Amino acid sequence: MNKLNICVLGDGGWGTTLAILLFQKGFKVSLWGAFPDYLSYLDKKRTNTKFLPGINIPKGIKIIPSLNQAIFDKQLIILAIPSQHLRKILKKIKQLDYPKEAIYLSVIKGIEIGSLKRMSEIIHEELGNIRLGVLSGPTIAHEVARGIPTTVVIASYRENIRENLQEIFMTGRFRVYTSNDVVGVELGGSLKNIIAIACGISDGLGFGANTKAALLSRGLVEISRLGYAMGANIRTFSGLSGLGDLVTTCISPYSRNRFVGEQIGKGKSLKQIINSMQTPACRQTGLPAGQAGIAEGIPTAKSAYTLSLRYKVDMPITKEVFFVLYRNKSPEKAVKDLMARKKKEE
Repeated sequence: MNKLNICVLGDGGWGTTLAILLFQKGFKVSLWGAFPDYLSYLDKKRTNTKFLPGINIPKGIKIIPSLNQAIFDKQLIILAIPSQHLRKILKKIKQLDYPKEAIYLSVIKGIEIGSLKRMSEIIHEELGNIRLGVLSGPTIAHEVARGIPTTVVIASYRENIRENLQEIFMTGRFRVYTSNDVVGVELGGSLKNIIAIACGISDGLGFGANTKAALLSRGLVEISRLGYAMGANIRTFSGLSGLGDLVTTCISPYSRNRFVGEQIGKGKSLKQIINSMQTPACRQTGLPAGQAGIAEGIPTAKSAYTLSLRYKVDMPITKEVFFVLYRNKSPEKAVKDLMARKKKEE
């Protein structure tokens, strides 16, 4: 098992963290990213200052700028690419002699704008009927990298794949559960980012624990409604990829999505926030170091709102977040409209 040859595609905080975790278990690990200059920097400095500052990248992890070389002869390929860029990278892989028998694992949380497809759907669409699993759960990268106890869930339609992946990833500080509900695990990990933006808006407006508790509980209802309509097992949303991930993302100071909402609540525009998050360590905004990059909840809000219309599912919080992000609705007006909705039973 320790001779397994693994490649992580995506040099963000989460991809880097998983590369370190697997290397520490004794596997051969390579790390690839889309920008050769930054990969050269990582190889020289051996710390991901942009996405995972303060964490050493062991010299034994190969940092490879060539996508073809990165995936060649690998038994496990981990996809840790931002959701809206996944298809582009998969099309490049498709043109290469990619390993058809390898296990592919998506650790991406998002829904593609336009197609409204989940990540596993995109992967199968581009690469065919490969062996595929998805990993999700409450996973703040910096905490996992520091060895803080964490639990996740790996889902696959094939029992042997999810059990193999469980064995590969399990450590004394990283506990892995399995599930056959790929739809539910992916949707839970994606939709919670929208509710985290809502919670951030609440923080930015100066609201308290009552408001956040309401957003968490009613947000989980929305996630479960849409998930059920799309074929997920509703019980999945009370587990790690649902409630667990929702709580973490809504309360953690390291959550990009919560931060975006907080800045909106304080009066900043989405364009200002996105620009500031792309600066080194986000010093101008006060976001904790390592949180540069896009917050997945921004594109997911657009996809989820469209899905709610398609499936005729009532998702008032998601709707208001969408209108705040994309229709310039004021956060105060969004709160007023949510509170003034028609009376109903819980």
